[in-house]
Amino acid sequence: MDTATPAPAANSGATPVTTPAAQPGTGAHPVNAAVAPLFQPFAFGRHTLANRLVMAPMTRNKSPGGVPTDDVVAYYRRRVRGGVGLLITEGTTINHPAANGYPQVPAFHGEAALAGWKRVVDAVHAEGGRIIPQLWHVGIARRPGVEPDPGVPGYGPSAIVADGVEVVRAMTQADIDAVIAAFAQAAADAERLGFDGAELHGAHGYIIDDFFWEQTNRRTDAYGGSLENRTRFAVEIVRAVRAAVSPDFPIVFRFSQWKGVDYNARIAQTPEELGRILTPLAGAGVDVFHVSTRRYWEPAFPDADGGSPDTLAAWTKRLTGKPVIAVGSVGLDGAFKVGMFANRDAFEVKPTDVDQAAQALARGDFDLLGVGRALLSDPDWAIKVRDGRVGEVIPFDRAALDRLVV
Repeated sequence: MDTATPAPAANSGATPVTTPAAQPGTGAHPVNAAVAPLFQPFAFGRHTLANRLVMAPMTRNKSPGGVPTDDVVAYYRRRVRGGVGLLITEGTTINHPAANGYPQVPAFHGEAALAGWKRVVDAVHAEGGRIIPQLWHVGIARRPGVEPDPGVPGYGPSAIVADGVEVVRAMTQADIDAVIAAFAQAAADAERLGFDGAELHGAHGYIIDDFFWEQTNRRTDAYGGSLENRTRFAVEIVRAVRAAVSPDFPIVFRFSQWKGVDYNARIAQTPEELGRILTPLAGAGVDVFHVSTRRYWEPAFPDADGGSPDTLAAWTKRLTGKPVIAVGSVGLDGAFKVGMFANRDAFEVKPTDVDQAAQALARGDFDLLGVGRALLSDPDWAIKVRDGRVGEVIPFDRAALDRLVV
């Protein structure tokens, strides 16, 4: 597959230091030695992140009509004050009729929604932080009846029929072209609004991942069949986004093996197959790979190389040479469970130490560490980790999903 010349990569070229620069909103402070690698600066496009901690994208359903509210602005501002180096927003939908699949998720198109995001960006920057949007199309996860237009079905690589009704439409070439253009426009708008980069959501059974996975991609044209063909849609999106933004505007690409409906799913069965997916994406213009796993520390291919202990993040960095964000149950003593965000049963996990994550980063397994649920209940999680006060962390529970803790 032909590839475009990659843009300059966001890299980890900053010189390691024992005590980093002041964290956003916290002032200079000595760092607990056990986690010092997490608090080193990191070069990211035009800027340098204060540390290696990244707020992972988490859907909050708090934007009526797709427009971020004052509460959303305060929510992101508060995580910068709590010491996170880079924020990735919740998934925000591109300008396509079938992009959305859930109530009250924010849009990334239209005057009102973009004005709301501009206020988020300005608030984060005023606190000295950095932020990128996660650009999202839910693909086959959408069903008719969902806002904003209940009559629109899901869109995906192949049709899905339920009870005699087509609930997911097989995308035509015109549909594919429209989605690619919408991703590119969203990225251009992100740069125009002042965001510090953009993330493409290519994970978890959403539209880009739908094309990767054999079970959902049964096409027989140039976008289906071989692994290279199933990667083509993602590559074309990355290439279009790269052309729509400046060379030093970082493109982050999030991918996963697991799906929301199948935690054992794989888009790549071996490291070699993973390379066949990721190498073209890197060539098309991805600067940073965001590797989503249930538990970031688990071996990705335990049968490879005589029993390799390498994680999916470590394999990704080795295969592409690009910086990598690792994520998956960071700061928790339990991994997420099937349906835990959907059911109303109480679910609580307690904080655990992040020393092993700091050691893995120091080894070079990855460059940045994504933190999700641990930041929902406790906006000061990063400061407490930095100061060696992990025992003071407020544990995550489901109640944090029902409101924006500030």
